[in-house]
Amino acid sequence: MNIPEWLKPVTLGILVGAIAVSVAGFSWGGWITEKNAAALANTQSHNKVISALVPICIDMSRNDAERIGKLAELRRTSTYQRGTVLMETGWATVPGTDTANRDLAQACLAALELDKS
Repeated sequence: MNIPEWLKPVTLGILVGAIAVSVAGFSWGGWITEKNAAALANTQSHNKVISALVPICIDMSRNDAERIGKLAELRRTSTYQRGTVLMETGWATVPGTDTANRDLAQACLAALELDKS
């Protein structure tokens, strides 16, 4: 079989071009794999759900009869333990569930602005 002499440089150019386009696309072009896209979508949807639940947490704190005492306890607690203490108050427990949500507790703490009041 006779292979034309011009075929080797063309094939090499196509191969190098494909590699260059792939590297540029994934590095600078914003391309991502299906697995990374799914992980990004899951993270974004989780964050949106937590953001939507923060007003419920704030509302539960406002309607709590023991609010003053619980807020005082939160202020006395060290910063890195406040999430756990807020989970114990029940404010980070989504209606319809039995356990508190740690991410919701952290978001609720940020919304309560304990250090500013």
